[in-house]
Amino acid sequence: MKYVAPESGLKAFTCPHCGVLARQYHWGNAGELDATAYSDFNSNPVRVSKCENCEQICLWYFSKLVYPNRGNAPIPNPDMTEDVKKDYEEAASIYSQSPRGASALLRLAIQKLCVHLGGKGKDLNEDIKEFVKKGLIEKIQKSLDIVRVIGNNAVHPGQIDVDDAETAGKLFVLVNLIIDSMISIPKRVDAMYLELPKSTKDAIDKRDGK
Repeated sequence: MKYVAPESGLKAFTCPHCGVLARQYHWGNAGELDATAYSDFNSNPVRVSKCENCEQICLWYFSKLVYPNRGNAPIPNPDMTEDVKKDYEEAASIYSQSPRGASALLRLAIQKLCVHLGGKGKDLNEDIKEFVKKGLIEKIQKSLDIVRVIGNNAVHPGQIDVDDAETAGKLFVLVNLIIDSMISIPKRVDAMYLELPKSTKDAIDKRDGK
């Protein structure tokens, strides 16, 4: 699903509560959720938006999202393991204040993910190399390396500006993409395959010499 970062005044964005790209209703005053508050939208520092899908609200201080406290980061993939999710959510909570810190945490999250996928977890570069040998598709390899390199630069300054919120924000999308490709899609395919008739699966195994 397309991800649109939350933005004060934007007619539709991906809700940080439910994760759905939905219409958002905006008011310029946190104390009164009615259309009359629109007249004072530009002069009132406290703003409110309400998601049409889940009906949860977001609080803004002018253009800054202050609740929920996750910057503009998308909600984590539901198949994200708990230890990876912990780092992901911590990164989201500091994203607005420290894009550099968020980038470093996302790199750590990816390193933990690699352990779940059969890597050793000691050297992320080596883990990616081994995944490539086993047939990792190029787009996911590139996604892993982007998070790895930018995360490394957050800890050991290099040629990439990791204090840029836009650059850090893209890493959240990539982490979810990596998990979708390496965990969610195989999980869905396996579940559908198990639903095939046993005779059909036996014929496929015979065809493949299993």
